[in-house]
Amino acid sequence: MHKQVWNNRINFRKMETSELLKRVRQIEIKTRGLSNNIFAGQYHSAFKGRGMAFSEVREYQYGDDVRDIDWNVTARFDRPFVKVFEEERELTVMLLVDVSNSLDFGTVKQTKKNMVAEIAATLAFSAIQNNDKIGVIFFSDRIEKFIPPKKGRKHILYIIRELLDFHPESKRTNIQCAVEYLTNVLKKRCTAFMLSDFIDDKDFRNALTVANRKHDIVAVQVYDRRLEELPDVGLMKVCDAETGHEQWIDTSSKSLRAAHHAWWKERKEKLNDVFTHCNVDSVSVRTDQDYVKALLNLFAKRN
Repeated sequence: MHKQVWNNRINFRKMETSELLKRVRQIEIKTRGLSNNIFAGQYHSAFKGRGMAFSEVREYQYGDDVRDIDWNVTARFDRPFVKVFEEERELTVMLLVDVSNSLDFGTVKQTKKNMVAEIAATLAFSAIQNNDKIGVIFFSDRIEKFIPPKKGRKHILYIIRELLDFHPESKRTNIQCAVEYLTNVLKKRCTAFMLSDFIDDKDFRNALTVANRKHDIVAVQVYDRRLEELPDVGLMKVCDAETGHEQWIDTSSKSLRAAHHAWWKERKEKLNDVFTHCNVDSVSVRTDQDYVKALLNLFAKRN
C-alpha cells in the first residue's frame, strides 16, 4: 500500500516536471521568435548607449571638459590628461517580477502572472541576443529570490522555469522593498524592467526616484479588464487575493459599477503621475491585449 502511494507520488511529480518542461519549451519558441523577428533592432536602439564606460586617457585638447581631467596621470607627467569615455556595448538587464497573489487573477485569455512570464521571457531573449547579461528579482512584500545577472541560453531557460513555477512565501506586495533592494544589490548601472500590476497602496515614489537616478528603470503594468470595469452579473462574491478578505457585491447596480470604474481611473492616473515624477518610462497592457504592440510603443517612445 505504502509502495503504491509512493509510486503514485513519483509519477505525479514526473508528470508535473514534464508538463513544466513542455510549457518552458512553448514559451521559449514563442518569445525567442518575437525577440528575433520583431524586437531585435528596436530593443538595441532603445536601450543601448545609455551608459558610459571608461576607455582610456589622452592628453588634454582645447575644448575638452575640465571635469574629465585625470589628476593622477596629470601629476605624474606634469601636463594635463583627460579620461575618455565610450558608450557601453553590453548592458546588464534586471527583471523585477511581482509574484504576489494578485498576479494569479485573470478573467480573459490568461492570468496576469502568465502574461508577466511571457513578457519577461521575451525581454530576456532580446537581452541575450544582444550579448547582455540578464538577472531577476522576484518580489512580494519581501525579496523572494535573486538570480544574479548572467549570459547564455541555459541561464535564460532557468529563468523561464522559475517564472512559470515559482512559489512565493508571501501573498502581499511592496514595490518600495523591491526597488530599494535593486539600488543596494547592483553596484553597476543596469536597465531594469519592473513587471507588476502595481496594486500597492504604500508610497514608493522616493525609492523609485533614487533607484532611477542610479539605474534605467522601465515600468510594465499588467492588468485584467475586470479591474477596469465590473460585469453586470448580479450578486458576486469577491475575494482580495492578498489579504483573503471576502464580501458580496451587487454588480447589477449602475452606481457600484461606476464607482469601481472611477476608482480604477483615479488609481491609474496616480500611478502615471508617480512614473512621470520619477522620470520612469512606462507602459500598461491588459491581459487580453497584444503585449507585442505595447512593448514596441514603449521602445519607440525611448528612441
